[in-house]
Amino acid sequence: MGSALNDPESGLFRPKPRSANGGAVNYSYAVGEEVEKQWISWLVPVIVVVNSVIFVIVMYVNDCPKYVAETDGLGTRCVARFLGRFSFEPLGENPLFGPSSNTLEKMGALDRSKVVHNHQGWRLLTCMWLHAGLIHLVVNMLSLVFIGIRLEQQFGFVKIGIIYVVSGFGGSILSSLFIQNSISVGASGALFGLLGAMLSELITNWTIYTNKVAALVTLLLVVLINLAVGILPHVDNFAHIGGFLTGFFLGFVILPRPHIGWLMTQGRAINGGIRSKYKVYQIVLGVISLCLVVSGITVGLVMLFRGENGYDHCHWCRYLTCVPTSKWKCNV
Repeated sequence: MGSALNDPESGLFRPKPRSANGGAVNYSYAVGEEVEKQWISWLVPVIVVVNSVIFVIVMYVNDCPKYVAETDGLGTRCVARFLGRFSFEPLGENPLFGPSSNTLEKMGALDRSKVVHNHQGWRLLTCMWLHAGLIHLVVNMLSLVFIGIRLEQQFGFVKIGIIYVVSGFGGSILSSLFIQNSISVGASGALFGLLGAMLSELITNWTIYTNKVAALVTLLLVVLINLAVGILPHVDNFAHIGGFLTGFFLGFVILPRPHIGWLMTQGRAINGGIRSKYKVYQIVLGVISLCLVVSGITVGLVMLFRGENGYDHCHWCRYLTCVPTSKWKCNV
């Protein structure tokens, strides 16, 4: 969450051990190198650029004026026609200012039937780099910058990259098991994975935070609000849930911090000090979580490629992605 043990914004605390004569022992360099190291965030900006470039390419391939003209003879229904072939589909077909569903499907959108029957498993990964429209892209990329840059600065590009990609993959698997009759695109599963990792990072590193309860309540509130939005129609909440759970368990595996006792011992070079870099509960949570991630993805892939329908095993799960009301209906 925070970037340094004495960072008041982060709520982290650096204890100050006392020497025999009552003076403070200076071990800040040894401890600081381990905990305060700040990585330069470059992966998150690269992901933003890549997603933006891909969206431009998709719009180029979409070529709204050409294909709409085939239906109305003019192509005048395209939005922002001054953009030429980059103009958007009619709002009645795509209110997010983006391409047609046919173009998204052609470019790698998640389509269960193609994954299961045409053996196009690569769609489980490519779909997370596509977006349904400009609004969809901007919202997701702003969320990624807000969440991802700080995480990358704390833990480095390798760990955050793993969480991002694997969470997106996990979200795609769960989505494919339940979403039968429509395509799905977007980085939301990967973003929810980062949120899940933030939550598990707070839990596994609980002892080094001061205002931890407030941080936990705030983070849980953010997660619940975002998941609640997912019950609206046309939102793939299964990708959100799958990504969140994957990132949550991955956080226990790769985001634990060394505990203060180990840092103090290493910094002061005391023989016979604390041997383990992590506390027992951190190790236990990490092992259990790794088993859950591996088994969950494995079982999900087996069920998917066997063509199983998730609703056959969980009838009430349809309400996790859409709750019908008098204002809208749910097609799941």
